[in-house]
Amino acid sequence: MNKTELINEVSKRTEVPKATVKKVVDATFNVIADVLNWDGKVQLVGFGSFYVTTRKARKGRNPRTGEVIEIPARKVVRFRAGKQLTDLVNK
Repeated sequence: MNKTELINEVSKRTEVPKATVKKVVDATFNVIADVLNWDGKVQLVGFGSFYVTTRKARKGRNPRTGEVIEIPARKVVRFRAGKQLTDLVNK
């Protein structure tokens, strides 16, 4: 499911106009991204948690040339599913 399909499905289930749902979905994604950018955590009880971890710098290998390269440290976004979501998926 892509973003457009998500908006269409939420609009259908809630009987709210697509334009309104799109604004809400966009705002929700923007808030989650902003909180994660501030190294925060977004915890949606029953659904799951979004959080940021730091991946350490490491050495890698260029697959084309075999040359050893330095891969810099970076932040990565993680998601841990909540119990209710996990139970629903494994039903």
